[in-house]
Amino acid sequence: MKEKRKLEGIGFFDRYLSVWVILCMVIGVCIGKFLPEIPRFLNQFEYAQVSIPIAILIWLMIYPMMMKVDFQSIKDIGKNPKGLFVTWVTNWLIKPFTMFGIAAFFFYVVFKQLIPAELAKDYLAGAVLLGAAPCTAMVFVWSHLTKGNPAYTVVQVATNDIIILIAFVPIVKLLLGVSDVSVPWDTLFLSVFLFVVVPLVAGILTRVLLVKRKGKVYFEKQFIPKFNHTTVIGLLLTLIIIFSFQGKVILDNPVHILLIAVPLIIQTFLIFFVAYLASKALHLPHDIAAPAGMIGASNFFELSVAVAIAIFGTTSPVALATIVGVLVEVPVMLILVRIANATNSWFKEEKREA
Repeated sequence: MKEKRKLEGIGFFDRYLSVWVILCMVIGVCIGKFLPEIPRFLNQFEYAQVSIPIAILIWLMIYPMMMKVDFQSIKDIGKNPKGLFVTWVTNWLIKPFTMFGIAAFFFYVVFKQLIPAELAKDYLAGAVLLGAAPCTAMVFVWSHLTKGNPAYTVVQVATNDIIILIAFVPIVKLLLGVSDVSVPWDTLFLSVFLFVVVPLVAGILTRVLLVKRKGKVYFEKQFIPKFNHTTVIGLLLTLIIIFSFQGKVILDNPVHILLIAVPLIIQTFLIFFVAYLASKALHLPHDIAAPAGMIGASNFFELSVAVAIAIFGTTSPVALATIVGVLVEVPVMLILVRIANATNSWFKEEKREA
């Protein structure tokens, strides 16, 4: 009975989020195929290979969560740094190498009769680009959906962004043996600025000014609830635009998209559970463990796609592999959100200890 009341408390929109996601992906692909002038028009609004319309929508997704960040809680993170260690180790000492291993096994062994060797090499390169770039923007959405600690998530993401600047190129060079790997630094810096710095500053300023003028109770009980659906709506609109850009590519390569998706999905589940169970073993609370798993599982696809296009070209199979990463990520991450929420009870003891 209690579970039924809990389910009834979830709005119709949120309860069937997976359905809306699939519908938006289909709508986006259809727009790209039958109304190509729309993505062609939106493509004009791009800077440093970052789509400005997508950047605005991601900003709308993240802004409500950033308003929940309290500077005091950020300062307190130093008292419990284990969640940061889990994130760093998972993302940089485990994830790129398991991605390489799993993708190579499937492309060169399991799918050997279906994928030519040269094509397999390109698909592997795309998988590695995804594996070497943990998520920056979308992880705030997953953290929100799992009731993650917003202040802790900000620090987890911010430190990852710093490590990306140092580790991304060496890891890609090591795994692929590509001597001329280059990163479009303006894409990287612009992405971090738009997806982390701007919404964080805007959210904190909003919080400080409104709490000062109308009090904390008004801010938390009346103002923030007004944005309850902003994050999900922003997510769905973002998907429509992303898949309108890639609609033709997806429809032209249906079989290989399925083949590429297999190792990417396995990798996503593996990395989530590595970080999630490590957090459990270290007695971290659920609101830190869930985002830690989500950061490792999801990818900084803006950077991966941009690097693939910059190095190998827009029509390259490498770029196709990174696009498949975008295709499978949202449905799989929504499944992981459900898993994280369903296993909240695993962390009850850790919550009491915290």
